[in-house]
Amino acid sequence: MTAIVVGYVAKPEGRAALRRAAEEAKLRGARLVVIHSERGGRDLEPEESLQHDAELEDVRTQLAEAGVEADVRQLVRGMDVADDLIAVAEESSADFIVIGLRKRSPVGKLILGSNAQRILLDAPCPVLAVKAEDATKVEGAT
Repeated sequence: MTAIVVGYVAKPEGRAALRRAAEEAKLRGARLVVIHSERGGRDLEPEESLQHDAELEDVRTQLAEAGVEADVRQLVRGMDVADDLIAVAEESSADFIVIGLRKRSPVGKLILGSNAQRILLDAPCPVLAVKAEDATKVEGAT
């Protein structure tokens, strides 16, 4: 079975990426590997960790209801987000990676655009970049 890796954060760009990745997974009969990576493996406050767990459980539920086979992972292992996505894509022999993008100011692009750029340039497979939109739930490729 083929695999699609998607980077997920509970923000418009993460929801847009998840929605598109779920659509692609259904279309291709692929397994979806959802990655929520904590930048740098920083220590999480207990309430922040519980919030992430609840968000990811909601993602699992939405994907199951949409009929998408998914492996949802929260990674806190001291790696950059880009490193995590690239490593998981390599491990799972992913057909492609889906990432969400949002509009940034010129200074924001200089400072904050490095993860997307690294994924685009260093991924072992094609990368689908999806513009952020107000996507609040997975709609199961309907």
